Amino acid sequence: MYNNSMKLLFLSSLMMGSILSISSNSWLGIWMGLEINLLSIIPMLTDNKNLVINESAIKYFIIQSMASTMLLMSILIIQMKYTMWWDKKNIPSMMIMSSMMMKMGAAPFHFWLPEVMSSTSWINCFMLMTWQKIAPMMTLSYCIKMSSFLFVLIMMGIIIGAMGGLNQTSLKQIMAYSSISHLSWMISSMINSENMWEFYFMVYSTLNLIIVLMFKTMNLLFLNQMYSTSYFKTEIKFILMTSLLSLGGLPPMMGFLPKWIIIQMLINNKMTIMVLLMIMFTTITLYYYMRISFSAIIMLHNENSWLMSIKMNKLMMILSILSTISMMGLICTSNLMLFY
Repeated sequence: MYNNSMKLLFLSSLMMGSILSISSNSWLGIWMGLEINLLSIIPMLTDNKNLVINESAIKYFIIQSMASTMLLMSILIIQMKYTMWWDKKNIPSMMIMSSMMMKMGAAPFHFWLPEVMSSTSWINCFMLMTWQKIAPMMTLSYCIKMSSFLFVLIMMGIIIGAMGGLNQTSLKQIMAYSSISHLSWMISSMINSENMWEFYFMVYSTLNLIIVLMFKTMNLLFLNQMYSTSYFKTEIKFILMTSLLSLGGLPPMMGFLPKWIIIQMLINNKMTIMVLLMIMFTTITLYYYMRISFSAIIMLHNENSWLMSIKMNKLMMILSILSTISMMGLICTSNLMLFY
């Protein structure tokens, strides 16, 4: 009971820090919100019984402190030197963008994310992949503009997200590398429209929630568990498979819709080469999603009656409904577009 109440306290202060950062109209307020957020998540990442988890919490704290120091320094440069029209100057805006990308775990500042995620719980992984990106992304939107620097960062994110997940056996690390790839899509959408990245983020968070809850319920951590277990019910296999393919952005699924809109938006803005490269490397990320759901699609299991199977409780029912939405979403929206 004590542990749950402490988690609730830190969770509420974590959310308060992010909201303060988003709603602030000064750089100092943004920095304060990010610091409150950081100090709240550290106790949630720690565990007295496991020293490896504590080590990942220390890694997270060091990286976030470096990013906060970098942000504070760039704010001071803006206040001292570029009081007016600071956004026209490249150096401070690049520093703020770099510090925010370090906080989110975007490439090339991504090295901490797979390490931290691999040694923490699935719920904490979900927090790192979704909520912890909101405040830095909003801060990034204040100073973002298309440049060769940003183009290189987006391309690095897509390539590292694609290549990094190929040789992984840990499901948490695979999800971390997919998060790096999705971040590049979000950043590219933010160049043209802030509403677009918000829509992408909502779809991404929903699909992530389904997958993380599935992995947590079945206590899955590594790829070989996916292949060796023979007590998955067909319904559970199907939910997991469709959610993973939807997150990868396979066209009939809901996860393809935000990517489709971003592709169209970037082509309209004469960024065709960038779009082509993004699509090419995203197909590699789709490949390792296919590898995760390989056992659900191809490998046949003999479902013996005496093996314990996971019951279809309320959680599974909610997940099945959400996966149906993710599967049918693009078909429904495409039909709606025909009427307008």
